[in-house]
Amino acid sequence: MPELPEVETMVRGVRSALERHRLVALRILDTAYRSLTILPDERTVCERVAGQVIQRVWRLGKRVVLDFSDGSTLTIEPRMTGLMLLEDPPSAEHLRLEFRLAPAGSHGSPTKGKGKSTSVWFWDRRGLGTVTWRPPGELEKLLSSHQIGPDALSLAAEGWKAALGKTSRPVKVAMLDQKLVAGVGNLYASEILHRAGISPLSASSQLHPEEWERLANAARQILELAIQYEGSTLSDGTYRNALNKSGGYQNEHLVYAKAGEVCSTCRSGVILRIVQAQRSTFYCEHCQTVAKKRPGKQKKS
Repeated sequence: MPELPEVETMVRGVRSALERHRLVALRILDTAYRSLTILPDERTVCERVAGQVIQRVWRLGKRVVLDFSDGSTLTIEPRMTGLMLLEDPPSAEHLRLEFRLAPAGSHGSPTKGKGKSTSVWFWDRRGLGTVTWRPPGELEKLLSSHQIGPDALSLAAEGWKAALGKTSRPVKVAMLDQKLVAGVGNLYASEILHRAGISPLSASSQLHPEEWERLANAARQILELAIQYEGSTLSDGTYRNALNKSGGYQNEHLVYAKAGEVCSTCRSGVILRIVQAQRSTFYCEHCQTVAKKRPGKQKKS
């Protein structure tokens, strides 16, 4: 479930504990449950990162990235249930990784002292997360190959149009394609389109200039506000911030998981649930209109 706001919250929550610290060891913890995907393999990753200083912690779409002093990177993709934590995991049996840390200039055991964390943890209930180590320069090659689209928070209207405007797929489906735009998932796509007044059934290639403007503005407003609220914790309680506390943006949702309720925006329509690309979509057909078809030959996906 973690999307851009949740992953950005994870990054901010663990940044001070990781940046400018030496990674004494990366421990892969024993579990009776499904193992994480660790690439290229567990032994290589643990050996290559041990002793490295973490220079930077940042977000790449829905991924947490650690930049090391030798130029290599470690990318952590939480997928459905992964969390980066400083303390108090939801359950000990689903802890997957321990990052054991020391100050950058030290060569012994991790720091001890009141208020200072000596470890950062990765917890994953379903074990769907992936951890990938890349040698220097490889992450840059990945970015230049266009396998990951531009970050949703970086896009103005023209950027959204350039990313999505060439496909005839429904705009909601296109928004979930991380090769087109990175960071937006099922929850926030529904909320963004509702705020923008655009039907999720509208073909991306048929959106008009004013609709791209509305989409860009809605995306920025919702994603930034969700970050301020530290993400959305849904009814299953899976998502937690770095201190194992619930996010707060779920209380601001206008359509997500509200099928059958009266739309709080227009007070006339009822929130509908449909399925697009095997994912639930929530919207109000009264205040989210389908883009009118424009003349000319249609471009196909």
